[in-house]
Amino acid sequence: MERFPVPGSLAGERVDRAVALLTGWTRADVQALVEEGAVLVGGHPVAKSRRLVEGEEIEVTGEPVADTPPGPEPVAFLVVHADPDVVVVSKPAGLVVHPGAGHATGTLVGGLLERFPEIAGVGDPMRPGIVHRLDRDTSGLMVVARSPRAHAVLTSAMARREVERRYRALAWGRFENHRGSIDAPIGRSMARRTRMAVRDTGKEARTGYEVLVQYRDPAVTLLHCWLETGRTHQIRVHLAAIDHPVVGDATYGGDRSSLRPGRPFLHAVALAFTHPGSGEHLEFTDPLPEELESILAGLEASGAREG
Repeated sequence: MERFPVPGSLAGERVDRAVALLTGWTRADVQALVEEGAVLVGGHPVAKSRRLVEGEEIEVTGEPVADTPPGPEPVAFLVVHADPDVVVVSKPAGLVVHPGAGHATGTLVGGLLERFPEIAGVGDPMRPGIVHRLDRDTSGLMVVARSPRAHAVLTSAMARREVERRYRALAWGRFENHRGSIDAPIGRSMARRTRMAVRDTGKEARTGYEVLVQYRDPAVTLLHCWLETGRTHQIRVHLAAIDHPVVGDATYGGDRSSLRPGRPFLHAVALAFTHPGSGEHLEFTDPLPEELESILAGLEASGAREG
């Protein structure tokens, strides 16, 4: 992390230009970091056009991503299944899937390349093998292509919405309907570019949900969710849009003092797809990680279950 006090000579300058001058990076690289929320002023992410005041402190929490493809590195994650065509992994919370602004190293892709080096020649060289993603702080199941054929077939299956992805989420509040669908377009937030939002001009997005358990104190609901589309932050944005943000999700209003798991309570618990080689229907499940399971155990112990 780099910290820079704003000198008088840069007072009134835009954040992107000032950081470029202070670091020697290109303005485009700095703007990419701003988009990722890796440039903060006064401890908060800012827009690239934000004008600076003398004496403020700029924090830069990442660095530009190199133009060269990522390389292998030791990264911890669980391999659930592996064959010549696909790898199914359980991604831990906090792990970024592929390099991006502010996250040049220490990604799932680096760990995959260390264990399965042939993935380097599959798909986009900057994100080899990747056909879908999970947010950094979302844990759970992902399928990765291990061969060019598998990448083509799985990418097409994703586009046709033939890959089933199901999640467990703990959301704030009580749900009147025990089963429903949220159908609202999602696009980049105009107020903060690092966030997504429901917008009329966004891309179509649909999330299905089913209530599993409702609790009284605090008032939270355990949900089974499934994706009918695959937009960035989709479940988190949709639940927040109906005033039921994911517990622990500071980005979308779910970080509240009465229940703090230290991360969004969102886990990709099930994954199903047709194997790109054999044509076999494969299904995988992944239990909740300990930090989320302990939250549920505490709610159960309190006797606050409603059904």
